[in-house]
Amino acid sequence: MFEEKKLEMSFEEAMRELEEVIGKLERGDVPLEDSIKLYERGAELKKICEVKLQEAEAKVKSINVDKDGNSLGVTSESERN
Repeated sequence: MFEEKKLEMSFEEAMRELEEVIGKLERGDVPLEDSIKLYERGAELKKICEVKLQEAEAKVKSINVDKDGNSLGVTSESERN
């Protein structure tokens, strides 16, 4: 359930927060304990971004086009397996 909640965040939201985390860590003015928490949050955000990108890649791969690049529809999950 917790995993599902994390994935409700959009790719853009996760990326934006990840950039903020990286900025704070790069400045180096964060206490050690907070740096560890930021690093852990950054790892979570990275995973969210990876999952979202994998989902997008799967959707793009399911799009069928003709030789002229015109969309022919989407391959269903059962057709791909």
